[in-house]
Amino acid sequence: MSVNRIVLFYAFAPVPDPEALRLWQRSLLEQHGLRGRVIISPHGINGTAGGEITAVKAYVKATRQYPAFKKMDIKWSAGSADDFPRISVKAREEIVSFGAPEELEVDANGVVGGGTHLRPEQVHELVDAKRAAGEEVVFFDGRNAFEAQIGRFKNAIVPDVETTHDFIAELDSGKYDDLKDKPIVTYCTGGIRCEVLSSLMVKRGFSEVYQLQGGIVRYGEKYGDAGLWEGSLYVFDQRMHMEFTPDAVTIGTCVGCGTGTNKFENCANPACRNLRLFCPDCAANEELRRCPDCQVVAS
Repeated sequence: MSVNRIVLFYAFAPVPDPEALRLWQRSLLEQHGLRGRVIISPHGINGTAGGEITAVKAYVKATRQYPAFKKMDIKWSAGSADDFPRISVKAREEIVSFGAPEELEVDANGVVGGGTHLRPEQVHELVDAKRAAGEEVVFFDGRNAFEAQIGRFKNAIVPDVETTHDFIAELDSGKYDDLKDKPIVTYCTGGIRCEVLSSLMVKRGFSEVYQLQGGIVRYGEKYGDAGLWEGSLYVFDQRMHMEFTPDAVTIGTCVGCGTGTNKFENCANPACRNLRLFCPDCAANEELRRCPDCQVVAS
């Protein structure tokens, strides 16, 4: 019986010809019978792919043979090629769409001027040290706000953003200026969004910015549900969420009846991509699954 896995990876490094790498990456995925999504930009590579584990390892090894990607961050999780609808490999201005490619500077060592990287155990050490000094560490969610509905670090600040593009305006709004002199740990799914977010925060005068190295995924591998994380992790494939242990709490609530759930459902309007949380019973009600915007249109 074959064993399947999903790999999540990224590397920030100068890429002179993203289009050439796009063609190469697509060929590699096809060659190894994998499916997934890969984005390449002048700043590096960001991707996730699934399939038979030997084939995935061969793909990762081949990708790392490109000198700029030799040290790319790699994370593994349960899943397969079936968790992706197709192969998607694109060349874009950014590997994470903050809408500010001109603000990001990378060199052979990664993002220039970002937050200090902390391994999961170092985050705990920072929290303990600051608490002993009478300070509290602020956890700052670097994901889209809806992702935090099912899981987040305890007492974290969750910015009101629908897409990563919204972070620039959110940071420039002034609503977080009171945090500029406080220790802030940014976190996101696999660490990549915080590479950019932390650098944007440093440029805007936040004086003590850290980023969780490897993101929530790496933290969950280390501490499961026995640390500072609570709930489920939203993932961008057909699984939609994952839990680190059977002890994961359910913090999401059904928009229909208020019971606990971690299951996102699409709006009943096929043309709408709005995701909301529903329990199984409420999800079966097609009219209830129609989001408020689509209800207005329908009426």
